[in-house]
Amino acid sequence: MDIKRTILLNPGPATTTDSVKKAQVVPDICPREKDFCRLMQQVQKKIIQVVNGGDDCRAVLFGASGTGGLEAMISSVIPETGRVLIVNNGAYGRRMRQITERYIASSQIVEYRIRPEQYPDTAEITGILDRYPDITHIGVVQHETTTGMINPAVELAGIAHARGVEIMVDAVSSFAGMDIDIQRDGFDYLVSTSNKNLQGMAGITFVITKKKNIHKTANYPKRNFYFNLAEQDASFEHNGQMRFTPPVQTIYALDQALDEFFEETLSGRIARYRECWSVLRSGLDKLGFGRLLPEHCQGHLITSVIEPEDPAYNFDDMHDYLYGRGFTIYPGKIEDIGTFRIANIGAITPRDIHDFIDILGTYLQDRGIRPASGQDL
Repeated sequence: MDIKRTILLNPGPATTTDSVKKAQVVPDICPREKDFCRLMQQVQKKIIQVVNGGDDCRAVLFGASGTGGLEAMISSVIPETGRVLIVNNGAYGRRMRQITERYIASSQIVEYRIRPEQYPDTAEITGILDRYPDITHIGVVQHETTTGMINPAVELAGIAHARGVEIMVDAVSSFAGMDIDIQRDGFDYLVSTSNKNLQGMAGITFVITKKKNIHKTANYPKRNFYFNLAEQDASFEHNGQMRFTPPVQTIYALDQALDEFFEETLSGRIARYRECWSVLRSGLDKLGFGRLLPEHCQGHLITSVIEPEDPAYNFDDMHDYLYGRGFTIYPGKIEDIGTFRIANIGAITPRDIHDFIDILGTYLQDRGIRPASGQDL
């Protein structure tokens, strides 16, 4: 079976290997069968291993996008009288706030809000914690997909724990692409998904935390039916099943993707992604594009590129030109700064990025577009 290969440079879902795609072609099976339950348990253990979780950790799986995992975490882990500090410097920090607003009163939410291109000031966040000693949780996006910024989640975890505060981490775009050790880094709750740096198919999200945390939340208000962490975990603990029908074939693909992750190793995957990013950065610089973030907070997974000011430039036209040649890019998410985003994640190679840069350069020449710096190609 030949499968056309496309290079997804959008920030997820990512390009997958043929072996991951083909792993979905399996005999039909009822997800309540013991064979499938054993597969689920196997996948859960592998997910925990990615971030060096111990025997006291659980990965609670749901059939959903990463946003579903965020909703499961936020709706499940905040006590009735809890107060949450949300770090918001992008669309996904804003999404954490929006989800939180659906489940607790606005008076229980404190927001540290800055512009997407700004790096969070941990001293200011510490000051907020001092002013609101009843804060019980901090919510932060580790890798803000809006811009490609790496937020100081590890540092904030240390600050939180010194005050008896728990930290909820959106690791949707960082899991399996950055060096995360849930024990070393002190993340109380971590959310991610199957379809980004794990290089699986879209459709599975998970929350990783310690068993004692899940048991504690069992006594909290049941704000959500489908996405309740304690009830989902209790079902899995009892019979190895999700409470409700899972995306069966996606689980098989995830199991294969996890095997490929461990074969490549975390350090190997990070090194490949970094090499792809190095080629991308160099190529964009040569073409004359500006980049939004300074180096000190720029991650190696997603890059926000300043759009050309040339009147001949049109993102949709550029997107369609590249798409027709096998490359997918993504628009920006900052309202008042023109950007587009390029992710160098998934089953891609530095050669793919070289080819992308060549085609992007050809597009600019064909359209007579000067890049952001105004230089001629």
